[in-house]
Amino acid sequence: MIFNITKEEFSKKVEKYVKEKNTSYMDAVVYFFEEYSFDFSLAPKLLSQPLLEKIEKEARELNFLPKIKNKLPLAWQVIFIIVK
Repeated sequence: MIFNITKEEFSKKVEKYVKEKNTSYMDAVVYFFEEYSFDFSLAPKLLSQPLLEKIEKEARELNFLPKIKNKLPLAWQVIFIIVK
């Protein structure tokens, strides 16, 4: 089990998993949270800004989040979608 993992380490694991398994970032994050029995409340501590932006992009493409123009990302909405 991973206890002391940084955002950078977690992001690298997710990136590697996405490339190896040809899966989405959302699925990869859920996989690791379930695999290591992480509580989803840890998401803000483990998800780096670049990873959040990639997840947000996927969520918008899948219409899980509304499409917006010329606004800053609302990446935290993605966490709530993952938790559901």
